[in-house]
Amino acid sequence: MNILVTGALGAIGTWLVPELRRRGHDVWLCDLSHHHDPQYLRCDVAEYRQLERLFEARRFDVVYHLAAEFGRWNGEDFYEALWRTNVIGTKNLIRLQEKRRFRHVFFSSSEVYGDWAGAMREDVMDLHEIRQLNDYAITKWVGEMQVMNSARMAGTESVRVRLFNVYGPGERYSAYRSVNCLFCYRALQGLPYTVYLHHHRSSTYVGDAVRTLANIAENFVPGEVYNVGSTEYHDIKTVSDLVLRHLGLDDRLVAYQLSEPFTTRDKQIDVTKAERDLGHRAQVSLEDGLARTLEWMRQYYAVPGSAPAVPQRGTPPLVIHARPASRRFARRSACRPFEGLVPVERDAL
Repeated sequence: MNILVTGALGAIGTWLVPELRRRGHDVWLCDLSHHHDPQYLRCDVAEYRQLERLFEARRFDVVYHLAAEFGRWNGEDFYEALWRTNVIGTKNLIRLQEKRRFRHVFFSSSEVYGDWAGAMREDVMDLHEIRQLNDYAITKWVGEMQVMNSARMAGTESVRVRLFNVYGPGERYSAYRSVNCLFCYRALQGLPYTVYLHHHRSSTYVGDAVRTLANIAENFVPGEVYNVGSTEYHDIKTVSDLVLRHLGLDDRLVAYQLSEPFTTRDKQIDVTKAERDLGHRAQVSLEDGLARTLEWMRQYYAVPGSAPAVPQRGTPPLVIHARPASRRFARRSACRPFEGLVPVERDAL
């Protein structure tokens, strides 16, 4: 199939693209930055003209729509970008879907379930009125409603996916990234962080999620919605404890608080549908996934004293983004930073 992946340079896209290509699909990428891949198309999905250009010279069978602004606090601090990308960007893609008739895989979030008590099954949203707790969650639910409305009004074919705390190698740190990424990076760098004791999650290793996501193109059921995640349910403190234990550290830099406001407290997943339709299997344990993530970060951020990690199948290649300390703009480099260079973080969509 000819497949387009929006947000292809992000934490999930950098895994999904090679997985789809390994299966023989012709995969094109788009994201905000310039990039070297010969099938890369630079595009801001919130700009209709830019998105339209992607479809003028080529036909896509399936579009995986990953491009989005991520995270609860990112949605508060940069709400203009959040609503523009997540809502207008999705609407732009749907308008083109109505014209071009490609199949659409829309990426939603477990955040749409709000503070639903108990196992989060896909039909919860159909049977109950749920209040989303923050702007990020609201934009993801708006996106789902846009997809469903287009299916009813224009007969478009889409599948919605609700991801549960996907993490792993390739997720570059920022203060707005996943809690697993945040704990790993800040513990490695000796920086303080906060653990919220009354929150529970189902953390999903990115390699496990991506295998299931790639199966959607080959087992496409229009109108379906799937939870994709791990059933290894845990509290947030467990993530911190495992990270510290792996690094041989104590918790002197950790501040403990009861809960974080306007954030889903408990995310207990039901993956029955994804297991049945997509062959979903979460194989990498939380402990193993965090260890792999830490070793990737040791290399990526050139943490002193770190040993080279054994590459895992499907792990994105190590690419160091660096800039001279006195220069404003970053230069992409495939080699390690040398003296006078400092790492640059890029929060890819």
